[in-house]
Amino acid sequence: METTLTFEQIWQLFQETDRRFQETDLKFQETDRQFKETDLKFQETDRRFKETDRKFQESQRALEHSLQEIHREFQEAQRALDRKFQETDRKFQESQRALEHSLQEIHREFQESQRAWERRSQETDRKFQETDRKFQESQRALDRMFRETDKKMKALQELFEGQWGKLMESLVEGDLVNLLQKRHIRINDTSSRRKGCRDGENFEFDIIAHNGEEIVIVEVKTTLRAGLVDKFIERLQRAKRYLPEYRNHTVFGAIAYLRAEQGSDRQAQNQGLFVIRATGDSAAIVNPEGFEPRKFG
Repeated sequence: METTLTFEQIWQLFQETDRRFQETDLKFQETDRQFKETDLKFQETDRRFKETDRKFQESQRALEHSLQEIHREFQEAQRALDRKFQETDRKFQESQRALEHSLQEIHREFQESQRAWERRSQETDRKFQETDRKFQESQRALDRMFRETDKKMKALQELFEGQWGKLMESLVEGDLVNLLQKRHIRINDTSSRRKGCRDGENFEFDIIAHNGEEIVIVEVKTTLRAGLVDKFIERLQRAKRYLPEYRNHTVFGAIAYLRAEQGSDRQAQNQGLFVIRATGDSAAIVNPEGFEPRKFG
């Protein structure tokens, strides 16, 4: 069973190899020193050759012997150096194989870690998608609840405004005769909730006050807004077509409200309408004295 080398062990192997390379280098230096010594001997020999040229024959044998000894020593040193090189190369190859094995182990462990990370990432993505799906389902449920609540609130608001509208119509209609007579419009009687269809157009007027020559059409709103004023003006301009029995009457308009928004009460007055504000248990025309109502139709 192969033993997995740690990074520290690999580092120790590198250090051991480096130490041995340094020892080899020292031995190379020693050999170089010996070569230099040998070179000095050659120089000394050369000097002796020069000095003892006459004794060349006698010294030749001694020189040959010395050269043989030097050659033998050199060969022995060469063989020792070769052995050391071979040993160093063997240890280097062993270190190389150990390093490659360690790198393979590191690569294998890295791949296993990578696969484990990918599995965790996929699991996280799956959980995130599940959470997102549940969130979307919750959001849709909340949207349905909000829509249902909005629908119920709208129904309650319509019911509330409808009941308030009926109450206001009763309040305004009860005071309407006196209010208009104070504005010099004689009223004999009133009618309410006049509905019909003329030329394919549906219409409805909340209150109509009449005296045989003039009519005042009153629109009653709990909350008055600018858009409602514009739509009421359009219906007043078609009133004689909707109500042909009043084609020879003078038509005035009035708008009654409990609360006004966006300056709609001033807009109504500027359009020539009587503006009636309901307060408490009574109603009052709020147009200034000298106001001249607009005639429609």
